[in-house]
Amino acid sequence: MPTSPLPGVPETPDPIFGILFGLGLCLAAYLLGSIPFGLLLGKGFGLGDIRKTGSGNIGATNVLRAGNKPLALAVLLLDGGKGVLAVLAGRAMNIDEALPVLLGMCAVMGHVFPVWLKFRGGKGVATSLGVMTALHWPIGLCMMAAWLVMAALFRYSSFSALCAFAAAPVLAWYFGKDILIMPALALAALIALMHRENIRRLLARTETKIGQKAQ
Repeated sequence: MPTSPLPGVPETPDPIFGILFGLGLCLAAYLLGSIPFGLLLGKGFGLGDIRKTGSGNIGATNVLRAGNKPLALAVLLLDGGKGVLAVLAGRAMNIDEALPVLLGMCAVMGHVFPVWLKFRGGKGVATSLGVMTALHWPIGLCMMAAWLVMAALFRYSSFSALCAFAAAPVLAWYFGKDILIMPALALAALIALMHRENIRRLLARTETKIGQKAQ
């Protein structure tokens, strides 16, 4: 009998087992993504409920608006790390090249729609960027560079994120990663959807700039 790529998991032709195993992996990735680091660290380090500050978001940008730069950096890295870990876990299983993509997307959905917070989470930028970086690091680095350039020029975190993710499908095509084009498009659409209020404020020129404290 052929051995399974996963130790302890027997190779089986039973499709029910495969479906349940796949659903279990997706659920685990979703739960990983749903850990609200911004909310937990905000409460743990004296910022209170970060959802009552600024935009009401649980992400690093809103923590920065609350005036704590080191904590904002920690939230950024932890939220990004959720996406990286989900992708690496899928890759380590060595089952199918699409599995890391699927688990990464599940982690993003967990961050954006966490069950613990009545499905009202973050906007998914850091976690999505972690996913794209883990899937193909040159794409991730180019997206980070795009974010940094736009942030330096215009000082809007939301606009910088929109530009970085708009570039993601083009970057996937440029680097010959056809398997990532559709996920990159999906993430770009999700980021745009989650930033719809920011887009309205950008058009009205009332959007809060990077480093500007919450009123």
